[in-house]
Amino acid sequence: MVEKSRQVDNIITMILAFHKPYGVLCQFTQREPHHRTLAEYGFPKGVYPIGRLDWDSEGLLLLSDEKRWNDYLLNPRHAHVRVYHAQVEGIATAEAMQRLEQGVVIQGYRTRPCKATLLTDPGYPPRTPPIRHRLSVPTSWIQLELTEGKNRQVRRMTAVAGFPTLRLLRVAIAKVHLQNIPPGKWVEISPNLLLIN
Repeated sequence: MVEKSRQVDNIITMILAFHKPYGVLCQFTQREPHHRTLAEYGFPKGVYPIGRLDWDSEGLLLLSDEKRWNDYLLNPRHAHVRVYHAQVEGIATAEAMQRLEQGVVIQGYRTRPCKATLLTDPGYPPRTPPIRHRLSVPTSWIQLELTEGKNRQVRRMTAVAGFPTLRLLRVAIAKVHLQNIPPGKWVEISPNLLLIN
């Protein structure tokens, strides 16, 4: 499934889009026998993750054999948008979305302004293991579009807004979308999808 690597700015580079399942660490080395890692997914040699997703998050993870993408995609000064879908505890409100958009304080840091939207249920297949259900407390979905990625930022933001995250998926980075990539599968993409026009 690997296409021929592409050349950008005279550098041969490979970019892979991977749908990281829940419970997988964003590393190739297994430190504990029960930990699942990227090593089980048949990636080409020499690639490494650009950024990370927490073990309990799902969705789009990019990998490359070229280190320059790390700063280009992760440094907030480049303003690459990352889109997340979060299933939260409780029925999220328009007021909470406005608060998230203005920035909230997490661990002494005020988050950058972002875009927060209430979603209808996007219809994702159930997660394995399933999320924690409380029969007396409904859940809802929100979409967050961020240009930064502090450690566990989305989870901390929704908790401050009063709606703790139960399930989190990253669905896009720049112009790369998770779309129909099944969990545990990856495809090679054009680096042009990551370049700012």
